[in-house]
Amino acid sequence: MTHSAAAPSVNPLLAAWTGPFGLPPFSEIRPEHFAPALAHAMRQHLAELDAIGAQPDEPTFDNTVAALDRAGALLYRLEAVLGNLTASETSPALQAVQRDMAAPLAAHDTAVKMHAGVFRRLNALHARRHELGLSPEAQRLLERLHDDAVRSGARFNPGAQARYSAIMQEQATLTTRFAQNVLADESSYLLPLTSEADLAGLPDFVRAAARQAAAERGLPAGSHVVTLNRSLIVPFLTFSERRDLREQAWRAWVGRGESGGPTDNRALARQILQLRQQQAAAHGCTCYADYALADTMAGNQAEVRKLLHEVWRRALPAAERERQALVAMMRTHQVDGEPQAWDWRYWSEKVRQARYAIDEAELKPYFSLDNMVQALFDCAQRLFGVRFEARPAIQAYHPDVKAYEMFDAAGRSAGLFLQDNFARQSKRSGAWMSDFNYQSRNRGVAAPIIVNNNNFAKAAPGEPTLLSFDDARTLFHEFGHGLHGLLSNVTYHRLAGTQVLRDFVELPSQLFEHWLSQPEVLARHARHWQTGEPIPQALIDRLQAAQRWGQGYDTVSYLGSALVDLALHAQTNLQGLDDVSAFEREELARLGMPPALGVRHRLVHFQHLFAGSSYACGYYVYLWAEVLDADAFGAFEEVGNPFDADVAARLHRHIYSVGDSVPPQQAYTDFRGRLPALEPLLSKRGLLEGENLPVG
Repeated sequence: MTHSAAAPSVNPLLAAWTGPFGLPPFSEIRPEHFAPALAHAMRQHLAELDAIGAQPDEPTFDNTVAALDRAGALLYRLEAVLGNLTASETSPALQAVQRDMAAPLAAHDTAVKMHAGVFRRLNALHARRHELGLSPEAQRLLERLHDDAVRSGARFNPGAQARYSAIMQEQATLTTRFAQNVLADESSYLLPLTSEADLAGLPDFVRAAARQAAAERGLPAGSHVVTLNRSLIVPFLTFSERRDLREQAWRAWVGRGESGGPTDNRALARQILQLRQQQAAAHGCTCYADYALADTMAGNQAEVRKLLHEVWRRALPAAERERQALVAMMRTHQVDGEPQAWDWRYWSEKVRQARYAIDEAELKPYFSLDNMVQALFDCAQRLFGVRFEARPAIQAYHPDVKAYEMFDAAGRSAGLFLQDNFARQSKRSGAWMSDFNYQSRNRGVAAPIIVNNNNFAKAAPGEPTLLSFDDARTLFHEFGHGLHGLLSNVTYHRLAGTQVLRDFVELPSQLFEHWLSQPEVLARHARHWQTGEPIPQALIDRLQAAQRWGQGYDTVSYLGSALVDLALHAQTNLQGLDDVSAFEREELARLGMPPALGVRHRLVHFQHLFAGSSYACGYYVYLWAEVLDADAFGAFEEVGNPFDADVAARLHRHIYSVGDSVPPQQAYTDFRGRLPALEPLLSKRGLLEGENLPVG
């Protein structure tokens, strides 16, 4: 059957986008425009594939593989608009569109990957790929597109393909509901702080954030509330002297997705897992973990488990030493008993202040958001020769979004960077990078449009937004992803930017974090927002000395989530899995997780796993990439210069610009001359023998 590509009546999503860099006309777009526009784009995409598959000529790279890479450009752009809006500036109407379109878009994606005519040609070329005289990048594209098709069921018989498509459609519907439930729980919770006693222990910056959160929700002037935004609740748990209120806030935070009401995610998670098991079985895999990990650097469960358990066995003793230090600090304050999960950050901060004379309230005035953004741009320019200029006239989807044009080392306009830094009720939690269009010579896109989203607590009007050091690290992390997209220099769309293997994608982001803590970067950009004075060297020294404090807690908390993720998706029989929360408790008890630590993400709100499949059985990737980034930064340390031009040039050429045009093991080896070692990671986290901090 041939698919018609006739355009419907005027729709701003389908009209020419004449904004700067080809941005969509945000002010004209309405939720009701998406369904007809997406339907048209899907028909157009299938018509393009029909034309490729029906060609009478023998398949060649150009008429099949390159053509397949060009196909679907309009649909990609429309899905990018919908995805960015529903993540960053959603509404009930947009959420309804997202729910309604989840299954049709999943069905379309499956139909594209299974397209019989295209796959016949693709498969024929793949079988003799080594005889075609292709460039390495062209051969990589052929292999990746072929893998995409096979992993999506292109080799199944028609009946199996229909069943597989139904599985993927239902997964898309359920993962959309999961994410919307988490957002509903997060946006509806408020903990009022109605008296000075409720505010006890909170520094001025936390009080200001709580006051601004109340103002944004239309509460009377002078009100204070705690929300479930990480940039507010973590400082509250760190500084509040009110143990009862800390417990209330903590229980709400970890209880997202487990309310027992319409936003409860336990049944949804179980259904998603069952569908993933069916998906894996269709590919002949005994569990979803085997299916998911086959297309990663790790390759299999054993390699992932080996890394996680090697670090786990070293992190548990470090966390226990930290617990002992917390207990000792509690005793000095005449507090009996053991620290609970809602106590850990509070007493850990007390220990940190006592040992290193580091006080978050002393640090934050030196980390204004504006200065840290300039630090990002300065580091990028010194490393890669790119320059960023503000473009205040460019209007994006929300007034908080700031636009910057990127120029390459030759002074040519090379991309648009949109930065959306503040938390709001219409935005999901967390921090992430996305795009409106990737660079691709095959699609004629020279300048990508890349977005960074953060969820910092916004300062009151006229006041600067001050970041914690962790917030600043998040800013650098996401900009590392942003540079991975902005510096992309490939021919084919499928290989552009961050579209790499999942356990490689975090390398450019985590690596870029290293520059935040460099003394010369801090001296240049960490300046007091009132006086303009640079951060004192003595404070930098104390900050550097304190970097390893809390690594036991951070590592165990993260690993708990990663190990539960792996164990959950390694299940071969889900019949007895009635409650994911019960599974989580039992698995953590089996691992020996200290109850007072808690995991970084509980399953019922673990959006990495259940708001989509990208990180399902993939939360380990942050540690995998940290092995890479700790080793990679060693290349700069070995030459004694964090901005060494030769090392930076290799980093640019082999990591940040190549996308997936080169297999990741080869890309890393091309940069470093060898594969990474584990020791730099262990040293960075203070987990090598003899490097652990004393209890004292």
